[in-house]
Amino acid sequence: MSTKRKSPQTAAGAATKPTQADAVVGVAALDRGHRVRLADQLYGRIFEQIVEGHLNVGDKLPSEHEICDRFSVSRPVVREALLRLRADGLITAHQGLGTFVSHQPAPRLKTFSDVGNVSAYLRAQEIRVALEGDAARLAALRRTDDELHHIAEAHEAFLEELEHGHVSASTDLAFHASIAQATGNDYYLGVLVSIHESISGFMRLTLNLTRTGSRQRAQRVADEHSAILAAIREQDGERARIAMQFHLGQARHRLVDRERDQ
Repeated sequence: MSTKRKSPQTAAGAATKPTQADAVVGVAALDRGHRVRLADQLYGRIFEQIVEGHLNVGDKLPSEHEICDRFSVSRPVVREALLRLRADGLITAHQGLGTFVSHQPAPRLKTFSDVGNVSAYLRAQEIRVALEGDAARLAALRRTDDELHHIAEAHEAFLEELEHGHVSASTDLAFHASIAQATGNDYYLGVLVSIHESISGFMRLTLNLTRTGSRQRAQRVADEHSAILAAIREQDGERARIAMQFHLGQARHRLVDRERDQ
């Protein structure tokens, strides 16, 4: 599968006849009875086409009107899905030319069963950046010795599983939950619990990528956790916040951009 980037001008010039990109986006109608929002379903459908290589970097997406027709959805649904795809760095809009694929996730992502839920997972990740960044800051300033011990234990459990190649979402979540607990404010942990399903889904995908990826990828994840723990241990609130937000941002990038998956 080639990922050589085409220029928008080249792709737009070829749009006078049907392309592979035009053919594959509308492969099946969305499920209006499904509990997942239509915009998220559409996001997931286009995401899957990009992951599977039916839409490659540089390929032009069909117009909003064409996508509306193919999926029998309103223009606001299409615009919301495309807006989120742009925000996640997967597509880029060029005024007067159209919308083009700009990044591709790792191809092996398509082997994981819950890839279709990635839009909801990434929306939860946005909440986590703000919430857990501040939680790490407060944990650094307020943690007790016992709470620091719990965070360190959760970190060691994560590293041990990572070393043996079978790290679980529950172990990763335990590290993050122990930091939220150390804030001394139950609302931080409560919000994490309320979006537990989406957090766990995101972690399953990213940890599966880590498990099946390079040793360097796994080491980067371990180093990011270590940096968070070190800042909390040294009671440096601002450094803890930055380290946590960096970690969550990198996790997102590693999911949607295969160039960050090395």
